[in-house]
Formats: sequence, structure tokens, C-alpha cells
Amino acid sequence: MQSYLTTAVAALAAAAVALFLVEVVHRLTRRFGRRSLLMTELTDHAHRPFQVAATVLAVQFAVRFSTGYAVGHSWRRLTLHLLILAVIATTAWLVASLLIVVEDTALARFRVDVPDNRHARRVRTQVVMLRRLTIAVIVILTVGVMLMTFPSVRGIGAGVLTSAGVVGVVAALAAQSLLGNVFAGLQLAFSDAVRLDDVVVVEGEWGRIEELTLSYVVVQIWDDRRLILPTSYFTSKPFQNWTRTEAAVLGTAEFDVDWAVPVQAMREELRRLVEGTELWDGRVCVLQVTDATGGMVRMRALVSAADAGSLWDLRALVREHLVGWIRDNRPTAMPRMRTELGDASSNLPWQWVQPRLPARRPTDTEAPDDARVFGGSDDGDARSEAFVGPEETRP
Repeated sequence: MQSYLTTAVAALAAAAVALFLVEVVHRLTRRFGRRSLLMTELTDHAHRPFQVAATVLAVQFAVRFSTGYAVGHSWRRLTLHLLILAVIATTAWLVASLLIVVEDTALARFRVDVPDNRHARRVRTQVVMLRRLTIAVIVILTVGVMLMTFPSVRGIGAGVLTSAGVVGVVAALAAQSLLGNVFAGLQLAFSDAVRLDDVVVVEGEWGRIEELTLSYVVVQIWDDRRLILPTSYFTSKPFQNWTRTEAAVLGTAEFDVDWAVPVQAMREELRRLVEGTELWDGRVCVLQVTDATGGMVRMRALVSAADAGSLWDLRALVREHLVGWIRDNRPTAMPRMRTELGDASSNLPWQWVQPRLPARRPTDTEAPDDARVFGGSDDGDARSEAFVGPEETRP
């Protein structure tokens, strides 16, 4: 009986000493690491797993060295085995916590709340994917090591750790879709095709990448719906990424109007509108006639904004303003359907009238900047070189 009491006292004493030492280390780290982000993260997130792991390890050693009188007894083997399993589990918890602390420290160096956050979002995407993969690997290794402590199933534990090829083949056959999504997630994380907070258009929906995991991607639609897609979707199907290189984007607003529309006056009104709103980033403001068929003239207003949200509001503002401007100031430019009536012989009145040619007006040989997408400004010249090439000439 006294031997059992000695074992219990030794275990409690070892636990108390371990807790005391961990607390001392915790306080010293907090005191001398105030200016270090890494030390601060360690004291905040790794303290609890370090405390539990040190306590379990100390109790395991105390029980092992204080139960020499019970060598060969089943209860000693069972107790030590349970303590070893606890040590393995708590050590894995501690290692996972340390890795997460390192990842959080790395993420803290890259801010995503700034206008130009493309590089930060790329790093954040990669770190988040690595975190998920790291935790999965730690869990698998922990289960394998714990299985190896059982003599009867040691072969299973060794197989988990050493037969990765066979397990990979079996898993590939049994879960091709799942593994395909996992590899697609890793490819997305390191290929820079899509990142967290990217603005994309998928399945006809416009939204933002809210979450990116190894198996699925969550797209937050502009109206706060969530579109859940497998990661393999982004590696096998085309999609639009509006913020892959920069957040600034271009957008259009199109109008079908009558042939009597005063193009230059409408162009000047568009320029006056965008210069008076903070939604415009000052880069592109162009109005062009892009089509003239079917009795209508199609006008396309091309404008730019600093981000996708501002562009959406700017396009809506351009539509609303120019519709009102045409209605109130140029009603003859509103869309109309013309009908001509002839007699029984299909003779039309205008056929018997000699048309009078209008006086020719001198035209400028150079189009204004507001009428050109490719050229006329620094941004237009850069766009011309990107789509045509510096050594080529457009017809």
C-alpha cells in the first residue's frame, strides 16, 4: 500500500514541478518577448499545449521510475502505455501549435487591409493551404506512431508510416475525386491563379474568394450568397479573375440610340460626369460607336475604377446619368422605329424628290482621346502595346 502511495505522491510532485517550470518559462517569455511578435504569439497560443505536454511527460517519468516494485504487473504496463499514448498526443498538439504560431507570425507581416494587397493575399493563400496540409500530416503521423506502440497492430502502424506508395494507390482508386480536389487546391495555392479576396466571375456570378481549402472554394456573391465549388473547378474550367494583377479594372455601359445622337456632345457629357465623381480613378474614360446596324447606333462607354465594387457603382451611375441626359436634352436620339408608307406600286414619296446633299464639314484627322481605347493616353498606349505589340501597326 505504501508503494502505491509513493507512486501517487511522485506523480503529483512531478506534475507540480512541471507546471511550475512551465509557468516560469511562460512569465519570462512574456516579459522579455514583448517586442517580438513571435514570442508574443508563443505565449498566447502555445502555452496551454506546452503545459499539458510537460505535465504528462513528467507524470510518465515519475510513474516509470517509482513503480520498480511492480515490474511485470499488468496494471503497470497498462498505465505506462496509456501515459505514452498521452505523451504522443500532447506532443503532436504542441508541434501543431508551434507550427501554427510560426504561420500566424508570417501572416502578420503581410497586410491585406491596404489597396495594393495582391502579394499579401497570395502569401496568405499559400500559408492557409500549408496549415491545413500540415495539420493533416501531423494527425496521420501521430496515429501511425500511436499504433506502433501496440505490439499486435505494430504492422499497421509501420504500414501507415512506410507504405505510403501502396496507401496512395489504394486511396487514389477509392477516392479519385477527393484526391483530385486536394491536388487542385495545392495547385491553386502555388500557381497564383486565384487567391483569397480575388474578385472572380464563375458560373455567371460575380463575387469574391472568401475561403480556399484543399477540397472546395467558397465564393461570396455580391448579394451575400455563397457559391461552393470544388477546387478542381478552377483548374479544369475557365473563369474570370478581375484582380489577378491589380485591383483596378475597366467596365462598360452600352446604349442603343437613334442615328441622330450627337456623339461628341454625349462624349463630353460622359467626361463631365466621371470627373465629378470619386468612383472614377482618372485612368480611362472613352465613348465610342461600336455598332450601327438594325436601325440603331450602339454607344459604348468605357470607364475605369480602383476596384470591382467602385466599378459596379460607376457603371450604374453612367447608365442612369446618360439615360436621363438623352431623355431631357437630346430626345431625338432616343431609340425609334421608322416606318415608310408607299402606294400600291411600292413607290415612296422620297423617291420623287431630288435629295439635297448637306454641306460638307471639315473633319479633324485626329480623333479625341475620349474616342480611343488604344492610344491617346499613357494608359491607352500601354493597352495598345499589350494587345497589338510594340512593333506592329493596327489597320
